[in-house]
Parts: sequence; structure tokens; C-alpha cells
Amino acid sequence: MAVSAKSIDRAKELFAPFGDIRVRKMFGGAGVYCDELFFAIMDEDSIYLKVDEETRDVFEARGLAPFVFEMKDGSSASMNYYHAPDDIYDDEDELKRWTLLALDAAARAARFKKKPAKKRAAKKR
Repeated sequence: MAVSAKSIDRAKELFAPFGDIRVRKMFGGAGVYCDELFFAIMDEDSIYLKVDEETRDVFEARGLAPFVFEMKDGSSASMNYYHAPDDIYDDEDELKRWTLLALDAAARAARFKKKPAKKRAAKKR
């Protein structure tokens, strides 16, 4: 699951119209952030876009496969990321359509993340 510097540069250029793009290497692949939203995963030369219950059917109807990885015990696991369609690389309308689906799913996921509890100051006696 290695990601080349060339692939990272390509992803930054591809998604630049949508906001501040940052790519962070992780687990041999890379996570792609747009304005702090984690919306895509890179694995080798492939990009996987964030899905949720509202968008998964759109990706599956297109025949796109989920991101699957092998666990330490040899079993497989998947995440809420699906392979990006190939036409995002040469069709701006398709790029916009699929990227906005992923950004919307990432925004919904961020809203539902549990916020850390506030620490209360100890009462003085």
C-alpha cells in the first residue's frame, strides 16, 4: 500500500479547486484532507472516496469497489471509502460530482464525532 510522491502531487492538483488540500502518509498509504475534512484515502495509485449511508448506493450503482485491507491476523476488513471512478481524472463535471459526494459524507461524519468532554476545574474549599 505504498503511495508515490507523484501520486500525492497528482491528488493535490486534482482536488485543489475544492479547498486547502493536505495529504498525510499513514499505514503505507495516505489520507487526503480538504480544509480539515478527511475525505479520501490513497493506496498505491488508487484514490478511494469517503462514503456513508447516504452516498454508498451511488458508488455501488456505478460498480465501484470498497477499500479493503488485510488485517494482521490475515482477515480482510473494509472502510467507508470506495474506489473513485476513473473519469474524475479527465472530466471536471465528474470530478466535482464525486468529490462533493465524498466531502459531504466527510462533513456528516465529522459532525457525528464525539466531542471530548470539557474538563472541570476543581472546586476550591
